[in-house]
Amino acid sequence: MKPSRSEFITVRGLRTHVRHWGREGAPIIFMVHGWMDVGASFQFVADNLAGDWHVIAPDWRGFGFTERSGADTYWFPDYLADLDAMLDHYTPDAPVNLLGHSMGGNVVGIYAGVRPERVRRLINLEGFGMPAASADKAPRHYAKWLAALREPAQLRSYPSVAAVAARLQKTNPRLSDARAAFLAPHWSAPNDAGEWEILGDPAHKQPGATLYRVEEVMACWSAITAPVLWVEADDTNMWLWMGPKPEARIEIDRRLAHLKNVQMAMIADAGHMLHHDQPEQLARLIESFLADQ
Repeated sequence: MKPSRSEFITVRGLRTHVRHWGREGAPIIFMVHGWMDVGASFQFVADNLAGDWHVIAPDWRGFGFTERSGADTYWFPDYLADLDAMLDHYTPDAPVNLLGHSMGGNVVGIYAGVRPERVRRLINLEGFGMPAASADKAPRHYAKWLAALREPAQLRSYPSVAAVAARLQKTNPRLSDARAAFLAPHWSAPNDAGEWEILGDPAHKQPGATLYRVEEVMACWSAITAPVLWVEADDTNMWLWMGPKPEARIEIDRRLAHLKNVQMAMIADAGHMLHHDQPEQLARLIESFLADQ
């Protein structure tokens, strides 16, 4: 594995953990992870990049070794503001190659439309978004959120780091023993009782307070000026929350039509955690895309 280093910076008042691979001064690829994941998840992709790159991968607020917000709800716009602050810190004078997976793909897709001048190339790994929600669902949705606040969410603990690795493999059967063993101590940490706790704020499991306003998101996608590489996995489980595949596929293609300059790629023998399943294929796609002028 390629060596990495960690540092902590302050981002909007929170102590934020950032992982780096590669040479300082090399072209930057800024990679942001998805829900209940960590920046170290990109280790396998970094291992397979052939060129001279500086990969930067933070842990989002309330994930990994980044400080928790202390609030009972995480608000999606905070991720945009955190990303903006981190890019100002690491690359204030130049547009960046920006990659996001899943929830992180949602963040970078919106950000690239809000701050188009800050993004050189955009790589979206299954950042489909959420199912559209009509306004008439708002009363019930707010009621659900309020009810959830009365019973704070919890995350289970595990007796050993090996048990955490087994849990990761249960979620993703393609994950090898070696990769699961690497990820487990980045994804969890021992507590005072000697059990291993997931490094994620349980508040992330609470329903969001607001509806997903897909047309607002599409307005942001339409404002993207950077070339976009859109990557999907052929065995993704995204249909579990996007809806039945035939209908969801139509909606996803409708959304993709808002991107002015997009290349699409499908990775074989991979699920939603495609950066774990096929990092070699993904690294080749990334470098080919970034090399295009």
